[in-house]
Amino acid sequence: MNEIFTTIVYQPVYNLIIFFADLFPIANFGLAIVVATIVIKLLFVSLSKQQIESQKKLQDLQPKIKAIQEKYKDDKEQQSKSMMELYKVNKVNPVMGCLPLIVQIVFLIAIYQVIMRISETGFGVDASLLYPFVSDPGTLSHEFFRIADLEKPSILFAVLAALGQFYQMKMLSQDKPAEKKQDDGKEADFATIMNKQMLYMGPILTLFIGVRFPSALSLYWLVSTVFSIVQQWYILDRKNNDGNKE
Repeated sequence: MNEIFTTIVYQPVYNLIIFFADLFPIANFGLAIVVATIVIKLLFVSLSKQQIESQKKLQDLQPKIKAIQEKYKDDKEQQSKSMMELYKVNKVNPVMGCLPLIVQIVFLIAIYQVIMRISETGFGVDASLLYPFVSDPGTLSHEFFRIADLEKPSILFAVLAALGQFYQMKMLSQDKPAEKKQDDGKEADFATIMNKQMLYMGPILTLFIGVRFPSALSLYWLVSTVFSIVQQWYILDRKNNDGNKE
């Protein structure tokens, strides 16, 4: 399994970063991460689009989902059938919200391993991992425009990545005043509680990791998040405009 991951994911990511590093003066590792991240995000832009649209549809259906849960709270079988019918009628596939996330996590792990490997070897290149058409630029530069040393943690990059992630998750939330209070003092459903926890726990985890690991990882996270915010804004804005025209 490890060999499959290395061949299909890790090695292509490693070569992509080294390829771009070789294009820039003094083999700038930071610029290579920025460009490689954008390329990876572009490759999976269609999957990300499906994830955003799926999450948006599920949020729009939350009032109906809660109504079904309340109506059939004592009949789990009927509740499941009604939920499946609701998804079918509205052409929503909950699984599609998870698949793109899994793919992103796989590449996040690969990026993390590449960054840590290069950092731990003094920013040298492992020629044995390079494809024949990718040149070895030698030692990579880990100074990023005098803003940060990518070999060391950067509080600036960590904070920006965490704030960006918080804003990205907040964009999809629709905490309307009427929905914040639960009727008859009933507790919020599990999904609502988890969404609110992730709104804060995700950025906190990003910040915690960012201040402990090389800032190259936070730079990747920051660029990836900014790309996702732009893509999310474009998709949601177009969806709202289409909705207003109807």
